Amino acid sequence: MEFRDLKSQYKALKNEIDEAINNVSTNCNFIMGSEVNELEQQLADYVGVKHCITCGNGTDALFLAMMVWEVKMGDAVFVPDFTFFSSGEIVSLAKATPIFVDVDANTFNLDPVALEEQIIRVEKEGKLNPRAIVAVDLFGLPANLEIIKEIARKHDLLLLEDGAQGFGGEINKKKACSFGDISTTSFFPAKPVGCYGDGGAVFTDNNEWAELLRSYRIHGKGKNKYDNERIGLNSRLDTLQAAILKIKLKAFNDYELKDINIKAQEYNNQLIETVNVPIIPDGFVSSWAQYTIKLDSKEIRDGLRNYLKENDIPSMVYYPKAMHKQLAFNDNDICYNDSDFIVTNELCDTVLSLPMHPYLLETDITLISNCIKDYLSDLVRD
Repeated sequence: MEFRDLKSQYKALKNEIDEAINNVSTNCNFIMGSEVNELEQQLADYVGVKHCITCGNGTDALFLAMMVWEVKMGDAVFVPDFTFFSSGEIVSLAKATPIFVDVDANTFNLDPVALEEQIIRVEKEGKLNPRAIVAVDLFGLPANLEIIKEIARKHDLLLLEDGAQGFGGEINKKKACSFGDISTTSFFPAKPVGCYGDGGAVFTDNNEWAELLRSYRIHGKGKNKYDNERIGLNSRLDTLQAAILKIKLKAFNDYELKDINIKAQEYNNQLIETVNVPIIPDGFVSSWAQYTIKLDSKEIRDGLRNYLKENDIPSMVYYPKAMHKQLAFNDNDICYNDSDFIVTNELCDTVLSLPMHPYLLETDITLISNCIKDYLSDLVRD
């Protein structure tokens, strides 16, 4: 059994993908070929924004936003405490200070109440300049971006939507990756829409920022690649990856997003009486980058994971260590109190992600669910 079954996806899309790869190989336009521009237009249309600028990976996409906004030393950027490392890493790369914020107990996404408390605290201390918010769409579910956007406007902060896991999600019919002043996503193979390597994209409605993004991703180029107006990156999406993503984006839009939501509902139907299943608020749609349950303790979670492994069922823990506890951030001169991260600390010890993808069989969901029920039933009997 595969955790994210890219093999079955390839079999379903083999003819189209093979043809797309062959076309690029024949034309030999491996860097910034026509497929890149075509994909960018398709992505912008899908999300509903003016501009999509592809790049080398999802981390670069986030860092490009920091570059465009000229985030710098002395700035504070607010980041959820329960997320992948890159969401905070890019703040430190910009020489700014990440300020970690606890998350909501139901959605696992940035808690708007905790967010505003941290913003007010930093404003009162006066040591740092509050500059931006990184709101992560975790596990496929968009953050509470309508409320977070109101908070950003109230405190004159820029909003960066990290949609690496949320691409395809929605809030009240509005697509993820369209809420931020700048939004980003990742095309890492296991993401909702993934390529066959690394890739990322940046979305914005701001014309000036879009031009800067196009410059920064290619060594800060001006009118041509040997006219360099600023210090930039080497962060282009390969033409091969763009060609593959065009095929995958169509499949995602045509049926994969619908199918993966059906799989999630089947998991819910079988597990809702046994474990804490994911909560999707009214008006929200998840793209289910992961299907993540919550157990009652670390011991139960770890024991269940071992039991699933014994039954050849893969699982993953996202994430075992809170951001504020990461050694890499120790030089931030910010003293955190664990009591400010009660939800994050609990989630790190109790969440478990199960196999999830559009090609998952109902029989597999039943097998996984029965294993979970069997293990927990045995615990009760013991």
